[in-house]
Amino acid sequence: MSDEQNDPRGEVAAAGEEAPASRAQMRSAGLRRERTLASRQFRDGHFRNTSGARDGVQGGPMKIFGELLFGGQERRPPAELPIERPHARWGQRPETGLRVTWLGHSTVVLELDGRRVLTDPVFAQRVSPVGFIGPRRFHPVPAELDELPPIDLVVLSHDHFDHLCRPTMRALARTGVPVVTALGVGAHLERFGFAPDRITELDWYESAEVAGVHVTATPSQHFSGRSLGSRNRTLWASWVIRGERHRVFFSGDTGLTPEFSEIGQRFGPFDLVMLEIGAFHPAWGKIHLGPRNALEAHRLLGGGLLMPVHWGTFSLGFHAWDDPGEELIALAPSYDARLVTPRLGAPFEPARVEAVTPWWREVASRRARGDLEEADASERAQLLLPTE
Repeated sequence: MSDEQNDPRGEVAAAGEEAPASRAQMRSAGLRRERTLASRQFRDGHFRNTSGARDGVQGGPMKIFGELLFGGQERRPPAELPIERPHARWGQRPETGLRVTWLGHSTVVLELDGRRVLTDPVFAQRVSPVGFIGPRRFHPVPAELDELPPIDLVVLSHDHFDHLCRPTMRALARTGVPVVTALGVGAHLERFGFAPDRITELDWYESAEVAGVHVTATPSQHFSGRSLGSRNRTLWASWVIRGERHRVFFSGDTGLTPEFSEIGQRFGPFDLVMLEIGAFHPAWGKIHLGPRNALEAHRLLGGGLLMPVHWGTFSLGFHAWDDPGEELIALAPSYDARLVTPRLGAPFEPARVEAVTPWWREVASRRARGDLEEADASERAQLLLPTE
């Protein structure tokens, strides 16, 4: 994947060098347009949040420019993160039927009643249109893409670069694995090499059974787009993922919305609730949760074991790199929330979780090395707009 990720032409050039569309691609494009126009979320050429929440920075970008450049938070870890290699555990069946491995950010391997589901797979070193700039990961991936066990299904929440990773998806396209994603995102996937018949696009509250896994797209409060011109032309979603005996909720990216209450009533209870907690700031508090709103969302969803995602891998917010984890475990008792904070790469079975593991405290609290600080400063310009 490194050659693709380091290709200086990047996403924009690739979009302009498409091969002639096949008949299957033309049919899928026509169907995609019909379904987009029929969606209740699509109006005046764009998808919209039910609440009307917008994707811009509240108060304008200049208001937070000083914090962006001169904030004193330690936005990258000062030392290597503790990582486990999951391969030996993957060679054994999960005893309870549900096992989960967090590989970083929003990338999770779910072993669900005999099937394996991969969420928002990002294995590249940076999340960016190109491979040589943009936020780079804090840690190696605990298992590279070619080291994963056979994956039955990919669930892709939306098209932002830290969720829809071009080099990763190109590699997955060659395996023939099917993908379930939100309405409109299939156009990207076809360009990255997926055959139309391997892509299932869903509108909110639509369901499909793919590769023996039942998946429902549910509302979230966010936005989409991989360039300024493509803003909100595709849908974003949260996800209910069900096997024969277990069910999991995956938030994708979202702000707090009362729609979580309906999701919990219609599809709960959940054996595991995966909610985003990173990249939070009051300036975009309506389109990201942060720890406090994640706990409120968890309450609306009806509880269940809460696992934080979308943190600990990339610097995408103005907070210190470990703030999301610390704030979550500090606030959880007041919400009576049961948490699991797994180490990167450490498989666990939700039914057997007994205590929180604050693994990030193992990282030395010393000041970050000079090379980390320099890299952090060079990446802050990526954060003016929350385009992750």
